[in-house]
Amino acid sequence: MMEPRPMTTPDTLYRRHRFPAEIISHCVWLYFRFCLSYRDIEELMLVRGVFVTYEAIRQWCQKFGQTFANDLRRRRPRPGDKWHLDEGFVKITNHGQRPWY
Repeated sequence: MMEPRPMTTPDTLYRRHRFPAEIISHCVWLYFRFCLSYRDIEELMLVRGVFVTYEAIRQWCQKFGQTFANDLRRRRPRPGDKWHLDEGFVKITNHGQRPWY
């Protein structure tokens, strides 16, 4: 019989790290959400007064990245039943017309 896996809470997920969970999760979120480089994130955090190296950010992204990527993918908007058309092309007597809305 298999034992249930323990639930990973933020406390256990970020245990034994120098920085708080908010900083780690923000750096990983920046990397995966905006496709920034590790050095760009290092500069952004330095402007905010947090001195963190790009190597630490790289390790965080490798360790926690899959969890964040799955969450972002899950939250992505999916096609629904409403579609909004910005412009169209109507062919009337072999002359193309673009009605502007």
